[in-house]
Formats: sequence, structure tokens, C-alpha cells
Amino acid sequence: MRLPHVTPDHPRFADVDIGIVGAPWDAGTTNRPGPRHGPRQMRDASTMIRAEHPVSGIRPFEAANVADLGDAAPNPANLEDTLERFKTFYGGLKDNGIRPLTAGGDHLCSLPILRGIATDGPLAMIHFDSHTDLYHSYFDGQMYTHGTPFRRAIEEGLLDPKRVVQIGLRGTMYDREDIEFGQSVGVRMIRIEELMARGVADVMAEACGIVGDHMTYISYDIDFIDPAFAPGTGTPEVGGPNSYQALEVCRHLSGVKIAGADVVEVSPPFDPSGATAYMGVSVMFELLCAMVSG
Repeated sequence: MRLPHVTPDHPRFADVDIGIVGAPWDAGTTNRPGPRHGPRQMRDASTMIRAEHPVSGIRPFEAANVADLGDAAPNPANLEDTLERFKTFYGGLKDNGIRPLTAGGDHLCSLPILRGIATDGPLAMIHFDSHTDLYHSYFDGQMYTHGTPFRRAIEEGLLDPKRVVQIGLRGTMYDREDIEFGQSVGVRMIRIEELMARGVADVMAEACGIVGDHMTYISYDIDFIDPAFAPGTGTPEVGGPNSYQALEVCRHLSGVKIAGADVVEVSPPFDPSGATAYMGVSVMFELLCAMVSG
């Protein structure tokens, strides 16, 4: 977004309110890899982002001190080491009072982010996605994939499941294990059929009511959006929101106390045109405006 690049050793680092971070890592991907290249393409697309929100009039770069903090550095050959590296990086942001807005990366990236920032107690979460990401494990016991981050986060006490709302769920399923777990711990799961029947405003009013005044993480998987509008992702699901609805859900987050947010699973190999990346950074701008208005 043409913001200054401020590294942790920069003298102005501690002055940053909101830090935009790239998480170029996709070792949790189980089908079509590529989101590790998402942050680079999203940064390129973000030069088209301007200063003012067209509806609210919010000028986020004036309302808060925002900077590009570069990338959290993964170890592409070691999943466990990357989880620890990301946790340490985001913990450093939390220690300096910086709220992160992250461009992923696959959805496993959200787990170490939460490990780094949920140090004062469990967070609430509003989660836009086709998938729950609540599975226990994949492939004979693999506990860390992009389908398991929020199962781990709930188990580790990083999220309060009774303040977690998942919106847009759809698509064929392996089984119902993830759904049954979510229901058993109190996660509010809103399928795409309910979102379409009730409308964005009604559903988002409920979601904001569930998280209340609790500190909240916003996680936005680009596959929440119908692949007609955002084809560049590894696990697309048809029958989703259009590009307007994709932005509209974010505009109802005003007033939510946002501890951090991410937009994940943009995969440039499946959309070389860059349209999906531009969709992703447009969502990031909407989230940024919500973060400064909360």
C-alpha cells in the first residue's frame, strides 16, 4: 500500500500501531500449493489502494500509524521451526503494542499468529471461509495443516469457542468430525445457505453480537469468495459470495475490537492475472479500516 518499510531494528518500530506483515509459507497445504507466493503478489497489487474508503470516508493511514513490517521469515523445510519462528515474530509485535494485519500464506499461518498475540487470554474470532479448519488431523495423525489451525487454537486456549463465528461454510466434506467438534464446544457455524437467506447485514449483526466487546481476531480465507471472483486459491468452493458481498461483510466490523487480522490462501499460480491478489488486498484495506474504527 506504498507504506514505509519498518523493520524491528528501526528506531520508529515501537511507534507503529498496525503492522502489515507477509507470511510467505504454505507447508500446511494439503492439495494445491502456492500461497507462499501470495504476499509478494498482494504487495504488487496493493499499489492500487488509495487513501480513503469510498463509503465510510475513513482514511486509515491518517487514523493510525501503519507500516509494512516485511515478512515473517519461515523455514520452508521445517514446519515446527516455522511455527515457532512465526510465534516469536508476532509475539514481538504484541510486546510492542502493534496489531498485525497479515497477508498469507496458507491458513495454518493463523495458528502461530494466535500463539504470539493471544497472550492475555483467549480471543474471540470472526472467521470467513468455505471450511471450518477445525479438523483434528489429516493423513494418519498430521496435526498441523491448513485444515486444523482453529482446532489447535481452541485446544490451546487461544480462542474462546463460544465467541467464535464461522461464516460461509460450504462444499463437499470428508466427514462431519469438524462440524461435530465445533458444535460440541459452542462455535457458531453459519453455512452459505443461511448467509444468503438472511443477508449480510443480519448475519454480521449476529456475529458482532457474539464477539461483543471481547478482543477479536478476524481471519479471512480468500476461498470464502466464489471462485468466479477469486480463482487463485488452493481449495476453491463454488456457490459463494460475489466480490461486493466479500467487501460488505468487512464493512459491518466497525466497532469490533480487533486484536489482529489476516487474509490467507491467495495462490498466484492459479491466477497469474493478479485479480485474486487484488481482491485480497481490497479485503485487507476493508479490514484495516475496521481496525482503526474499533
